[in-house]
Amino acid sequence: MSRGAAGEEVAGGGAESRKADDGGASRALARFEDLTGPAGRAALRRRFAEVQERYEPFVDEAGRWERIEAEAEGVRRLEGERRFRGSALGVKDIFHVDGLPTRAGSLLPPEALAGEEAESVRRLRTAGAVVLGKTVTTELAYFEPGPTRNPRAPDRTPGGSSSGSAAAVAAGLCPLALGTQTIGSLCRPAAYCGIVAFKPTYDRVPRGGVVPLAPSLDHVGVLAADVAWARRAAAILCDGWWEAADRHRTPTLAVPVGPYLEAAEPVARHHLRAVQRRLAGAGFAVREVPALLDHDEIAARHRALMAAEAARVHELWYAAYRELYRPRTAELIERGRRVSAGDEAAGLEGRDALRRELEAAMDERGIDLWLSPAATGPAPRGLASTGDPAMNLPWTHAGLPTVALPAGTTDDGLPLGVQITGRFGADEYVLAWAARLEPVLAGGRGGDRGG
Repeated sequence: MSRGAAGEEVAGGGAESRKADDGGASRALARFEDLTGPAGRAALRRRFAEVQERYEPFVDEAGRWERIEAEAEGVRRLEGERRFRGSALGVKDIFHVDGLPTRAGSLLPPEALAGEEAESVRRLRTAGAVVLGKTVTTELAYFEPGPTRNPRAPDRTPGGSSSGSAAAVAAGLCPLALGTQTIGSLCRPAAYCGIVAFKPTYDRVPRGGVVPLAPSLDHVGVLAADVAWARRAAAILCDGWWEAADRHRTPTLAVPVGPYLEAAEPVARHHLRAVQRRLAGAGFAVREVPALLDHDEIAARHRALMAAEAARVHELWYAAYRELYRPRTAELIERGRRVSAGDEAAGLEGRDALRRELEAAMDERGIDLWLSPAATGPAPRGLASTGDPAMNLPWTHAGLPTVALPAGTTDDGLPLGVQITGRFGADEYVLAWAARLEPVLAGGRGGDRGG
C-alpha cells in the first residue's frame, strides 16, 4: 500500500522498492538559490560533487566553476530588478547555450548540432539566472536513455527525455531547469522525481535555439522545485504573459474516464481516486467525464506525426552519421520515412480536432481543468527504459497547457504525481490554480481508505 495526497493508502510500489532518497533536496534548495556571493557558490560546488557522483544529472564540463564564477559576478553587477538574480539554472542538452557545446545526448559531433543560443535561455539569463550546466538528455530527446539516476529512488529511472533536468531539481542543485516535451518528457519525469513541471500551450514559449525532435509537437517548458518557481519562469518565458484577473476563483476539475485512464496502472488509478477525495474535501468540485474515448487512435496519429517530422529534421544528420545513432532513435527515423503524406496530414489536423473536442467538453460540463495521472505509475525499476508517456500524450497532442504536481508517494517513498490541463492559451490560469492545488495535494491529515 502507499500514501496518497491525503495520507490515504494506495496499492503498489512493492516491498522490494528502495525508500525515498531526496538527496537532501529540501535542505539544499534555499541554500543554493543565490550564486552572486562566494559562499553560495562554494556551498553549491560541494553539493554538486556529491550529487553528480550519485545521480549524474549534468553533462561533464571542463572549467565549470570558473565559468560559473564569471557568470555570477556578471549577474551581481547588473543593475535593476532581476527576477532570477543569482538563481542556478539547469539547461537540457538540446538547448544551445553560448559558450557550451550541444551534444543532445548523442555521439553526433557538436559542430553539426551547433546553433545560436536558445531564446528561452537568453530570457532567463537576462533575468539573472546563472547556468549551472547542461543536463543529461536521452539521445536527441527520444527514448535512448542516458546515465542519470532518480534522486528519489536511485535504482529507478528519472524519466525522460528531460532526465537530467528533473534529477537536478529533485536533488536540490537548482530550483529550475529547462526541458522539452514532445510526448511526456516534462510531466513524466516530474512525477517520477516528485517535483513540478510546466508544459505551456504549444508555441507559447519560443522554440528557437533548441534541437528539434518534431517541431509540430515540441514544447519548451520547465521543471521546478515548486509552482512558485514555475510561475516566475513562465512570466519570463511565455510570450504575452498577463495576470488573470479572476485567477483566485475556485476551479472545477474533471477526470477523463474511459480508455485513456484505463491505460494507467492500478496504483495510479487508485491514487487518482484518493486525490479526488482529497480535493473534494478541500472544497473543489471534481467531476468524472467520459473523454479521450479514441485514445489509441490519438496515440497512433501522434506517433506517426512525430516519426515523420523526426525523419525530416534528421535527414542530413542521419545521412552523414547514421552509424552514430542508437537503435531506438534510428528506428524512429526509419519509420518516419515510411509515413505517408496523408497520415502526416491527419496527425496535424488531429491536433486541432482534439483541442476542439476537449474544449467543447469543458464548455458543456463547466470544466476549468482536466485532472489526470502525470504518469502511468511510479518510476520503473532500472535505467533501460524511461517509462511510459501514455498519460501525457493527448495533452501534448492537443497543445494544451499542463502542470504536473507532486501528490503523494507509495509506502516505499516512490513519488506519484497528477497533472492538470487547461484551455489553449490559458497558461496563466493553469499555473495560478496549480498554486492553489499544490498544498492540498502535497499534505493533509489522514483520509478515507476506500477504493
